[in-house]
Amino acid sequence: MTATLMLELRDLSKSFELHHQHGARLDVLRGLDLRLHAGECVVLSGPSGAGKSTLLRVIYANYRPSYGAVHVRHAGRWLDLAKATPHEMLEVRRQTLGYVSQFLRVIPRVPALDIVAEPLLQAGADPQAARQRAADLLRRLNVPERLWPLPPGTFSGGEQQRVNIARGLIVPRPVLLLDEPTASLDADNRVVVAELLAEARAAGSGVLGIFHDEDMRDRVATRVFPMQALEAA
Repeated sequence: MTATLMLELRDLSKSFELHHQHGARLDVLRGLDLRLHAGECVVLSGPSGAGKSTLLRVIYANYRPSYGAVHVRHAGRWLDLAKATPHEMLEVRRQTLGYVSQFLRVIPRVPALDIVAEPLLQAGADPQAARQRAADLLRRLNVPERLWPLPPGTFSGGEQQRVNIARGLIVPRPVLLLDEPTASLDADNRVVVAELLAEARAAGSGVLGIFHDEDMRDRVATRVFPMQALEAA
C-alpha cells in the first residue's frame, strides 16, 4: 500500500535581492522538486550554502518562494503555501506543519514546562493533560525536574534545545520540519530524539530535516535528498 503524500514541492526557486549591493540577486534554490510521504524521514544533505535551511523556511512560509509551488495536505485538501493567506498559514502551523529550529526563542519569565505545554493548550487540550504531556517529554529528554518551573533563559544550550524539541513535538503534526535540532545535544539525547522521531513517523508524520551529525542522519533517514550550492550568476 502506497503511503499518503503529505508535501510536494514543484519547480521551487528562491532568490534574494541584495539591496546593499545595488540590487544584485542571489539565487539559492532553483527548479527544485521534492515529495514527502507519511511515515518517512527525508534528510536534506549538501554543503553549507546549498540552501537547506532556506528550503525549510520557504516551506514554513518564513520566506515566499520566487517561483514554484509548495503543496501541503491540510485538513483533507491540498493547499499551496506559496499562495496561502496569513489566516490559512496560521491554521496550517497550528494543525499540520511543525518546525523545530536549532535555537529556542526564549520567553522571559515563562517556566520551561509552560513553554513546552503551550502549543498543546493552543490546540484545545485540557491544561492538566497538556502539562502532563509536557512533563513526560521533558523527562524523556533528560531535562532535570528542578528546571521545569524556571524560565530557560539561563539554561545551558543543550538544555534549551531539549526544551525546544519537546515544544516542537508535543502536538502530533502530519509534517515535521527539523533544522539541525540535535546540533547541541550529546549522544544519549540524540538517541532519545531519534526514538521520538521514529514514534512520530509510526503515527503517520512525514519528517523533512537537516542533520549534520552523520550518526544521527543514519539513524533517522529513510532516504537522503542531495542539494548543491548554486553557482553565482
